[in-house]
Amino acid sequence: MKRKPTSPRAAPETGSLAASASFRDNLRSLRLGYREEHAVRAAREAALEGLGHLDFLEELVAAEAATLSERSIGRRIAAAHFPAPKTMAGWNWNWPTKINRLQIENLLRLHFLEDHSNVILLGTAGLGKTHLACALGHAACLQKHAVLFASAIAVVNRLSAAQATHQLAREMKRYQRPRLLVLDELGYLPMDKLGAELLFQVISKRYEAASTIITTNIAYAQWPRIFAGDATLTSALLDRLLHHAETVVIEGESYRGPRPK
Repeated sequence: MKRKPTSPRAAPETGSLAASASFRDNLRSLRLGYREEHAVRAAREAALEGLGHLDFLEELVAAEAATLSERSIGRRIAAAHFPAPKTMAGWNWNWPTKINRLQIENLLRLHFLEDHSNVILLGTAGLGKTHLACALGHAACLQKHAVLFASAIAVVNRLSAAQATHQLAREMKRYQRPRLLVLDELGYLPMDKLGAELLFQVISKRYEAASTIITTNIAYAQWPRIFAGDATLTSALLDRLLHHAETVVIEGESYRGPRPK
């Protein structure tokens, strides 16, 4: 049964609703920043509207929860290190001559994260692969998943440097932990034998444990040249990567090239 609000009455004097120093200190210690900042004002408004104590507390707690959620999402987006804030709101569906819109919209539901599946965005330069990868990562952040974005060559360089200083195990965890790892521009720059082996380790450690998005302009048949010409390693990597994966093929003219009149 819905509770009837109490009869409105004049708001109590300011002094009776003033927050004591100890009250504010307790809110700070509990990290309830929203309530510390808005409790007195909300109490005055509740008194004017005749809200019961429980209704007042429910509204205040809901606002606090929403504030904490927004901050948590903001921290995850910052920690992801996206190169730019990209979402599907800025995507032009009319530009690529070939893209499976239903496939992208289904991926945005993020079921692939639940299945620990991977996504490979395949197409030539300037077709928005990085944009789509960032948009998927942003959607994952909104659902409070840990995301990390990095170029493939940056990952290789960091891991190579870590191995040289005997810190490889610790650095490898950086790429193993996130629920979603985005490896951008695989194949854009060549890697040596060591780099190929290190990236293979990243893919292997995430296999059936977490999801990876890869953007590349290199067809699978040509991947051995990405991985220092090692066909055996490439085959093993593709076996793990594609076992649970969706490939999104994008075709068309570069978005950064001359626009048709």
